[in-house]
Amino acid sequence: MDVDGSKLICILNKNWFEIDDIVINILSRLSVKSITLCKSVSKDWYRLINSPPFIKTQLIWSKENPLYIVYPHMYFIPNVYFMEGNGEIIDRIPLPACRNFSSLSMICSFNGLICCINYASPLDMTEVSDLDILICNPAIQEVLVLPNGSPSIEDPSIGVAFGPGINEYKVFRFFYAACELKVKHLECEVYSSMTESWRRIESVEHCPMDSTHVFVNGRVYWFICSEEHPVPGSILSVDRDENFREIRLPDEFSENSFLIDLDGCLSLVVVYDEDEEKMSIWVLKDCNESIWEKKCSDYIPIDAIECVDSVAARKNEIFFITSAHYLVFNVDYKTWTELDIAGTFEENFPVAFAFTESLLPCNRPLGS
Repeated sequence: MDVDGSKLICILNKNWFEIDDIVINILSRLSVKSITLCKSVSKDWYRLINSPPFIKTQLIWSKENPLYIVYPHMYFIPNVYFMEGNGEIIDRIPLPACRNFSSLSMICSFNGLICCINYASPLDMTEVSDLDILICNPAIQEVLVLPNGSPSIEDPSIGVAFGPGINEYKVFRFFYAACELKVKHLECEVYSSMTESWRRIESVEHCPMDSTHVFVNGRVYWFICSEEHPVPGSILSVDRDENFREIRLPDEFSENSFLIDLDGCLSLVVVYDEDEEKMSIWVLKDCNESIWEKKCSDYIPIDAIECVDSVAARKNEIFFITSAHYLVFNVDYKTWTELDIAGTFEENFPVAFAFTESLLPCNRPLGS
C-alpha cells in the first residue's frame, strides 16, 4: 500500500509540473496588463506568475515583439504610451509615483526598465547642482528613487549599464566636485543595484555632453563635446567593468546626430545641417580603431523647416519624431511610413525608445 501510494504521489507531482509548464507557456505570451489580472485567478497562478522562471519566460516572448515607449515631456502627471510599430497605441499609463517630480526626462529603456531624471528647477538651484534619478518599470507600476550622489557644482550627466543579471544595472554619474580656489574637478561615481549605494571610481578624462546615451551589448555610449565648440566631437564609452574608451566619429557628421542600437550594433543617425531633409546611417564596425561603415542614406519626407527631435530604433526600423511628423524608416527596404498619430500625444517634445514589456522588479534582484 505504501509503495502504491508513493507512486501515486509521484504521478500527481509529475502531472502538476506539466500543468505548470502549460500555464507558463500560455500566460507568458500575454501583455503584462493581462498577466497582472491573472494573478487574482488563484493562489497557484499568483505564485506561478511571481516566480523567476515565469518572469524570465515572459521576457523572452516579449523581446520577440518589442514596442515603442513614447514620453511627451510634461511638468505634471507624466504619462507614457506603449505603441506598436504601425502607430497603434496599446496603452497609456502614468509613470508610477512620479507626480512629486516635475519636469522629468526619460533617458533610456532596457528589459522593461526605464530611467528618468529630474533636474532642479531654477528656483531650487544653489551653488550645488543635483538631480533625482528614478528607475521605473511602468508596466507593473514600480519605481525606485536612487539615493543622492556627491555634490556637484555643475549639472551631472548620467548613463545606465544593464546586466549582467537579468535586472541588474549600474548608473554612471559624472559630476564636478568643488576644489580649492573654486577650481572644478571632474569625477565619476557608480551606483550598483546589487550594493544599493554609490562608489567613486578612478578619475575620468572626459565628461558626456549630457545624459543622452545608448546601451548596446554591455557598453554605454555618450557624445563628448569638441574642444572648440559645444557640439559632439567624439564618443565616450564605458563597459560594465568600468573600462572607458573614446571613439572617433565618422567623417560625415553633423551637430544633429543620434546614437541608436540598430539590431544589436552601435549606430549613428546623421541628419545633415546643410540639408535637413537628408540623413545617413552609420554602423560602428571596430570600436578599437573607430571604423564606421555607412549603411545607407536617404531623404526624410519632411519640410525643410522641420527639425528631427527624437530617434529610436527597433530591430530593422528607425522611428523619427520631428516637429510635425512621426515617421518609420525600414532600413532593409529603405521605405518610409508616416504614422497618423500627430494628435495623440501632448505637444511637449515627445521622445521615444524601444521598449520590452516585463515583470522585472526595479528595486531588488530577481528571486530575492
